[in-house]
Amino acid sequence: MKLTILGTGSAMPTPSRQHSATALDIGPEVLLFDCGEGTQLQLMKAGISHNKISKIFITHWHGDHVLGLPGLIQSMSLNKRTKPLNIYGPAKTRENFRKISEAFGVFPTFKASITELKPGAFNAEKYSISVANAKHNSPCLAFAFQEKPKVKVNLNYLKKFVLVNNPIIGDLIKGKDIVWQGKKIKAKDATFLEKGKKIVYLLDSAYSKHLENFAKDADALLCEATFADDMKDFAKEFGHMTATQAATLAKKANVKKLIITHFSQRYKDTNILLKEAKKVFADTVAAKDLITVEI
Repeated sequence: MKLTILGTGSAMPTPSRQHSATALDIGPEVLLFDCGEGTQLQLMKAGISHNKISKIFITHWHGDHVLGLPGLIQSMSLNKRTKPLNIYGPAKTRENFRKISEAFGVFPTFKASITELKPGAFNAEKYSISVANAKHNSPCLAFAFQEKPKVKVNLNYLKKFVLVNNPIIGDLIKGKDIVWQGKKIKAKDATFLEKGKKIVYLLDSAYSKHLENFAKDADALLCEATFADDMKDFAKEFGHMTATQAATLAKKANVKKLIITHFSQRYKDTNILLKEAKKVFADTVAAKDLITVEI
């Protein structure tokens, strides 16, 4: 599973930071979180086919998170995409999508389904997406991708039966008991469930205690760290977090890795933000455009 951060800027892009967008490649499909200006170019640079994108999750309708959407939809149409695209977002997403489509003359050649989400969760075949309200100055959502548990084979147990690399093991994975060389092998003894990966996407938001539980035990938390700690009052006023607050959230939520992003253009060097975060949470990475993190 690959997490590619396409843009790490905030309201204003810089020569080295595009607007917010992140692609999660889970194998058969790519989930895109936000679609700021320049997203389709960043996808090209990252070698990610936009035709592989099945779902787009919009946190909120500020320009730095959505201005790349019309161009991406148009390019999908020009490339004769036929498979459906699902777009998810907060209240008024359906109306806003209609408005930008009409304004830019973007009318998909494929089915684009729009869903307005509220806090809760919905299931796909191999994963679920949980949704929480972020604390911003416009309706804004946070997303948690949760991979469903996988059935794994207890190889040490099967060695007792001298059973390795045999197609019959597939029945055990399906939950069926088998008979091997006259001996019954129960699926519950020969297999176990491995917990799936959890990845939380949190942009834009001020600190809020309910987000600690939302991000709990995540394998990776991609979280905004728009400002340094000396601007925490300013950050709170505009619905943002400091690097220290992002790290505090990661620590209290017991996440494995924190990736900070959404940096204000005032920081030409993000080391100040990284240092502040690491004082609280050691396993912190400052994102850069086009980095890929294996989860």
